[in-house]
Amino acid sequence: MIVRLMGEGQWRVDDGVRARIEELDAETERAVAAGDEQSVQAALQAIHELVRTSGEQLHHAHLGASDVVVPPADLSLGEARELLNGDGLIPELP
Repeated sequence: MIVRLMGEGQWRVDDGVRARIEELDAETERAVAAGDEQSVQAALQAIHELVRTSGEQLHHAHLGASDVVVPPADLSLGEARELLNGDGLIPELP
């Protein structure tokens, strides 16, 4: 699975990471609903860290499509509300 961390690049991660990304996305969605910007950023930071530590960063010239695009970890609450859809901040994983 290819994950793009906005502002950082793309990583190839094992499909086994998918469940944890989905859990953290749900945490992000709950934090947005609660109006808790700090928790939104903490959950996004956790996703970024998970991807960085469990994946292999792809060369910046890699042109393949991303399976998942993760918003930046410093996303504001307002920006998160704009991006939020019925599937969380991260659209349903393939």
